[in-house]
Amino acid sequence: MKSCLIVDDSRVVRMVARKILVDLGFHTVEAEDGRKALDICLKTLPDAVLLDWNMPVMNGIEFLRELRKLEGGDQPKVVFCTTENDLAHIQEAMSAGADEYIMKPFDAEIIQSKFTQVGLI
Repeated sequence: MKSCLIVDDSRVVRMVARKILVDLGFHTVEAEDGRKALDICLKTLPDAVLLDWNMPVMNGIEFLRELRKLEGGDQPKVVFCTTENDLAHIQEAMSAGADEYIMKPFDAEIIQSKFTQVGLI
C-alpha cells in the first residue's frame, strides 16, 4: 500500500484529503506544518506528499526544499494543494521540485487525476 503524507494547517482539509486518499488505497499520515512533516520524513519517506503552501512554523515551499535535500528525498511525488494560484507561485513550486499543482478547493476527481499523472495510481 502506498503512503501519502498530508501537510496542511487546516484540520478540515486534512480530513477531506485523508478520506479521498484512503478511498484511493493510500495509507495516510498527517502533519499540520512543514516542520512536523519534515520530522516525519526524516523517519520514513512517504510515496507521496499532498502539500499546502501557507502554514505556520515552516511553509510548504520551505518544506519542499528541505525534503529534496534529504537522502532519498527526490523520490516522493509532491503535489502542492493550495490557494496560491498565480504563475509565479506555480513556477516557484515546480522549480523547487514539486511534481504537480492543485488549486483549492479540490475534490476526489482532481486528486485522482493528478496522482495518476505523476504515476502514483
